[in-house]
Order: sequence, then C-alpha cells, then structure tokens
Amino acid sequence: MSRSGMTAIKATTTKHFFLSHTTFCGVCAWTLLCVVLVGGLKAEETSGSQVGLIPNGDTAQGNINAGDAVSNTGQGEHPLEPALALAAQGLDNLRANIKDYSCTVVKRERIGGELQPHEYMFAKIRHEPFSVYLYFLAPEAVKGQEVIYSDGQNDGNMLAHAGSGVRAMVGTVSLKPQSMLAMQGNRYPITEIGVENLAERLVEVAKHDKQFGECDVNFFPKAKVNGRVCTCIQVVHPVPRRNFRFHLARVYMDDEYLIPIRYEAYDWPKEQGGQPILMEEYTYMNVKVNNGFTDADFDPTNAAYKFGSGD
Repeated sequence: MSRSGMTAIKATTTKHFFLSHTTFCGVCAWTLLCVVLVGGLKAEETSGSQVGLIPNGDTAQGNINAGDAVSNTGQGEHPLEPALALAAQGLDNLRANIKDYSCTVVKRERIGGELQPHEYMFAKIRHEPFSVYLYFLAPEAVKGQEVIYSDGQNDGNMLAHAGSGVRAMVGTVSLKPQSMLAMQGNRYPITEIGVENLAERLVEVAKHDKQFGECDVNFFPKAKVNGRVCTCIQVVHPVPRRNFRFHLARVYMDDEYLIPIRYEAYDWPKEQGGQPILMEEYTYMNVKVNNGFTDADFDPTNAAYKFGSGD
C-alpha cells in the first residue's frame, strides 16, 4: 500500500461529522454498522455459494454473471491462514477479556447505488446480555436522537426517539430490528452491531474463502486509525467470481486490544484498470473497554436519557 493511500485512510477516519438521513425511523435504525463483512440477518449460504450475512442494500455488482472461483488445490498454506489465525486470536481475546466498551462509531454505506455521507454516533455496547445504547452526535438535524436495544427486553424491539423538532413530538417508537422501517436506508440491523460481530464474520468469511484460490493477502503493520496503532490486513480477489463478497477488503486490527476497529469493502472496478468501488466502511474510534456497564445503561427509564419525553 502506498504512503499516500495510508494517509488517505487515516484522513477518512478524522473527518468532521456528517449525517444525511432525515427520515426518523431510517436514521435511528441504521445502527447495524459494523458487521459489514457480509451483513444481514442470519449466517447462511446464498446464491453463488457466498457465505455469510445478506446486506439490505447494494451487494457487489462486478461479479454478477461471473463464473465460480477455482478450488484451492495447493499443498502449502493458504494466503488467508495468517489472517484467519489473527482474527480467531482476537475473537478469543475479546470474549475472554472485554465485557463492554464505549466508542464513537462511524459508518459509510452505498445504498441504492449512491454512496452516503459519513455518519457518527456515540455507543455503549455490552456483550452479555447483548445490549446497545446509541446517541447521535451530528448534524443538528439528528443530534440528540437515541436508540436502545437489549436482548430479552422490550419484546425484542429497539426503542428510539428523535432529538428535537417536529419529529421529537412523536416520542419514543418501538420497532422490530429487522422490520422494513428499521432497515430503511440501512444495510444491517442493530442486532449485528459491534466488534464481536465483526470479528465473527471475519473468521466466517476467511474460512469460506480459503476453499478457493485467486486470493492475495498482505499485512501492513503500524497502520493508524484515529491515532491507534493497527495491523492492516488487505485481501484482494483479483478476478470477479460469484463465490466472493468483495474485490478488495481491508481490516484494521488494533494492536493493543486485538479487535477489528475499521473495515472497508470494495466492489470490482466497472472497467479494466478502473478504481475499486467502495461498498461500505465502518470505524470504531475512541474505544474504552470494560466500563462496568449495568442494566441501567440500557434502560430507557434511565434519567440520563430522554426516551420518556420529546424534550
């Protein structure tokens, strides 16, 4: 990877806040953000023998009508094996040592063929039981919106309210995470947010893709994401094949926490020699682990939150 390319990556994670959605249910429910490796609802085989989760949005277009990938018949180690080992190590460490974390999450997704602006929010995430609290940071049109989801609570629904203006008069709404309203304009549901989900997909997809050849893997140590030192793993499938989810993907593993804090996925170029097409990118910034979150942090009646009013 060139120095200019790495500089651009670093710059992407430090841009000012941008949020473009104006539909309340769509905005408050985009919280799916991170499982981008192959998102959707449940891990299952899809057409073309692709593994993983099905995103609600644009999938790769460059491999439509492409043939099957060549099976891996090599006797040596597959190029993905070191990446798979690192992802598995990180997942084991996360489950053993990280109970919860707070962070600023950033997403950018291609929806309906259009690449959306960056979106930012503050998040609290607990692993057991899986629980999420979200507070939208900017712009003013959405600042103050809150979302809560907790396994086994609120009849399995997510609760959300707007921050101010006319939309706030609606008050708190309850939505199924995978409902049409909650998924409007978003690729993944709130039940798939978080670095643990992302790490699981990294392992899942790596195991799938190492069945095939046509895979180039490179490691770039000492990459930085918002000041955090990371190891960047770049995976490229040079030839469009229906078995693969992406042409190029980059995963940034935090060297201290051993968790993926950034992920990018690109489609094949529209023409030979063209630039890869960004499909989705997710970044976890300002990660603070093991805050000791309790049920109160994911309770809509918490006095620090505004689920009970339109103020």
